Amino acid sequence: MMFMTEPLTTSMARLKEMVDGADAIAGFTGAGISTESGVPDFRSPGSPWLQNKPIPFEAFLRSPEARREAWRRKFTMDDLYRGARPSRGHRALASLVASGQMPAVITQNIDGLHQASGIADEKIIELHGNGTYAVCLSCGRRHDLAQVRSRFEATGEAPDCDACGGIVKSATISFGQAMPELPMRKALKLTVSCDLFLVVGSSLVVYPAASLPLMAKESGARLVIVNRDPTPIDDAADLVIHEEIGPVLSAVVGKTG
Repeated sequence: MMFMTEPLTTSMARLKEMVDGADAIAGFTGAGISTESGVPDFRSPGSPWLQNKPIPFEAFLRSPEARREAWRRKFTMDDLYRGARPSRGHRALASLVASGQMPAVITQNIDGLHQASGIADEKIIELHGNGTYAVCLSCGRRHDLAQVRSRFEATGEAPDCDACGGIVKSATISFGQAMPELPMRKALKLTVSCDLFLVVGSSLVVYPAASLPLMAKESGARLVIVNRDPTPIDDAADLVIHEEIGPVLSAVVGKTG
């Protein structure tokens, strides 16, 4: 395949040509775009996520002990990347959104770094939720994490909702929890209407999100994958670049700060 043999400079020139010629780019990001920011990914050997795995949703609902442990693990991980700032990859995508070429970014990430890069909330489609705040599972009220943490550390108990007494949970989508319907609809709409689907930093093994790139390809879009490691659908892509994300995207897009 060409992507396995051509020089990096050639691949980057091809990527720039595709980006410059696209009318509607769907950005699709995974953990790899945030590792440059200091946020650990899930699958690298020694990842702290292996010692602080998210608690499955059913266990979280069923057991107060599981909820306490979930919050302990959550705050442990938050402390590991508290100072994280948007990477060159984040800023490159923000530049594409600002230019109008990228209607929205579809992301599997929960770290809020796309928002921090300057992209408006309405142009970020979060398939796995957001870990920078919490919500009540009963009434939907939004809860500030600092307040949740203060109460947790003061009492040792997982806090309930002030408004209704319901269970409060990080606004992420846990294993076993239903995918959010509205973000999925928005992601599907962009996927089938774009002319370039740009995968950035995703291993493409978590479904249903990982089905979107091939759906875009089947709908007529060009498919590009920029990821450090191979993915299961590399052979289907029009271009694959196995390099660090920040240097590639900042060079191709430019004006990233």
